[in-house]
Amino acid sequence: MAKDMTLLWGSGSPPCWRVMIALEEKQLQGYNQKLLSFEKAEHKSKEVLDINPRGQLPAFKHGDNILNESYAACMYLESRFRSQGPQLIPEGQLEQALMYQRIFEVLNLSDKLSNVIYYNYRVPEGERHDSAIKRNKENLATEIKLWEGYFQKVEVGSYLAGKAFSLADVIVFPVIAYAFRFGLSTERYPKLGAYYNMMKDRPSVKATWPPHWLENPQGGDTLKEF
Repeated sequence: MAKDMTLLWGSGSPPCWRVMIALEEKQLQGYNQKLLSFEKAEHKSKEVLDINPRGQLPAFKHGDNILNESYAACMYLESRFRSQGPQLIPEGQLEQALMYQRIFEVLNLSDKLSNVIYYNYRVPEGERHDSAIKRNKENLATEIKLWEGYFQKVEVGSYLAGKAFSLADVIVFPVIAYAFRFGLSTERYPKLGAYYNMMKDRPSVKATWPPHWLENPQGGDTLKEF
């Protein structure tokens, strides 16, 4: 089955990473894959555009089924291969509701991280404003504290939607890992840090850890002040 799958991906990209984690969890190793470079604009190549006309990664195909949105790909894999690997959608209504809430809620964290980390990249020099930078940082600080608070309300060792690993962890963890990659303090945010360290040891995460993160474990320091 995995031989009918093709994944074009970029190292360190949370959307790419979550699809790779889902594939590992559903025991679908051996799929066709190719690591592409964002820096070389390989995500705009014809190879990618043939699968994903938006010129974005991931570009994922299973047979004739194309799923380039990472949320869609992860949900598809759980639905299509439900009997393989762990069940990623909880049976309990409370856990299932919490799973879906966290999955879509993390879009806020992703957006606010991007507004801070990539501000200078996205905004031309002449259009940058200190007030916007300050506001972006304040919004991100509030968002991170919100997520830290979520983990203060659950048992030690719990996952995002309860005691069992779920799609919430598949989808949210890469975003949290991204924050720590850019300097977020595990001492200042001990609950998020504990979750991050627990997830780092999960086999599916270790097997898909971004290769350039392995080569350069230090990362950036953009978020060290938060």
